[in-house]
Amino acid sequence: LIYIACSYATVYLIYMKFKATYDGNHDTFRVEFLIVPVGGLSFLVNHDFSPLEILWTFSIYLESVAILPQLFMISKTGEAETITTHYLFFLGLYRALYLVNWIWRYYFEGFFDLIAVVAGVVQTVLYCDFFYLYVTK
Repeated sequence: LIYIACSYATVYLIYMKFKATYDGNHDTFRVEFLIVPVGGLSFLVNHDFSPLEILWTFSIYLESVAILPQLFMISKTGEAETITTHYLFFLGLYRALYLVNWIWRYYFEGFFDLIAVVAGVVQTVLYCDFFYLYVTK
C-alpha cells in the first residue's frame, strides 16, 4: 500500500505540482522505441504464455529501460536540477538493492528468476554512467 501510495504521489507531483518544469523542446525521445521491443520481448521470453504472466514480464522489462528517456534528456541538455539527480540516484539505488535481494534469496531460499535478474542487471548497468556522474559532481 505504501508503494502504491508513493507511486500515485509521484505521478501527481509530476503532472500537477511540477508540470511547469517540463521542457517539451528537449524531450524528443521516442518512447515507442522502448515499448514496442519490450512488448515483443515479453511475448517471446516469459515463464508462462498467459495474459497475466506476459503483463508481468512486460512490466519487468519496461522498468529496466524506463530510465532511458530521462538519461537521454540529461545527456542532451548536459544538466539537470538537483532534485532530479537525487531522485534518479535513489531510483537507481533502489534497483541496485534488488540485486542484493536476489542474491540473498538465491543463497538462502534457492530461488532464482532469470527474467527479473537479467532485467535488474540491465537497469543497473544503464544507471552506472549516471552513478559515476552523480558521485563525482
